Amino acid sequence: MSNRALLEVIALDAEDAIAAQAGGADRLELVTDMAADGLTPPRETFAAIRAAVEIPLRVMLRKSDGFAAGEVSGLVEAARELRAEGAEEFVLGFLNPDGTPDLAAVEAVVAELGGCRWTFHRAIDRAADRDGLRKALADLPGLDTYLTAGSAAGVDEGMPVLLAEAARRGEPGYGARILVGGGLALSHLPVLRSAGIDAFHIGGAARPDGWGRPVSAAAVAHWRAELG
Repeated sequence: MSNRALLEVIALDAEDAIAAQAGGADRLELVTDMAADGLTPPRETFAAIRAAVEIPLRVMLRKSDGFAAGEVSGLVEAARELRAEGAEEFVLGFLNPDGTPDLAAVEAVVAELGGCRWTFHRAIDRAADRDGLRKALADLPGLDTYLTAGSAAGVDEGMPVLLAEAARRGEPGYGARILVGGGLALSHLPVLRSAGIDAFHIGGAARPDGWGRPVSAAAVAHWRAELG
């Protein structure tokens, strides 16, 4: 297996996607409306991005800000439409008000994915019991990644949790890959890499001029070079 780390970049449109791929991104997370921390993009946006780049795309399934599922039928319909458009990888994650995983919502959406690979996103950083959540989700088909900062406050605060979870790799509930994102900085990379973490997710860091401007291929290339 290669030692090359995975670099995932948030893309809002085809322009972002082309720049991220040019900079060396391995995969894109497709969202819309970053004011709400990323919602499901329109089917047409997915189609335009899929036509523009060759790297894998993971598409967000989330209809409203926060981590409540809301109307599950709408999420299932979005998943069905995106799959019909050719989407093969997804991002999702829903919590109940008490911070437990909303298994009914997750299972309903995953059933529509037909075995496609998916990431459980940063809802884990708001979970009442991270270990319990991991074990509750462990047997769901297609789950291969957790996007996490280790803390709702970001990687600075979450570093001890990230390192502890990386050390449990292979235990029940800890088979999925850790994809670190949320306040991730280049300065965090050496200690995370030394712990065996090999997947990293950036959004704002790929946009030095802010979310109002497209992804910078040069910024992505800098991260790619630092990751090796």
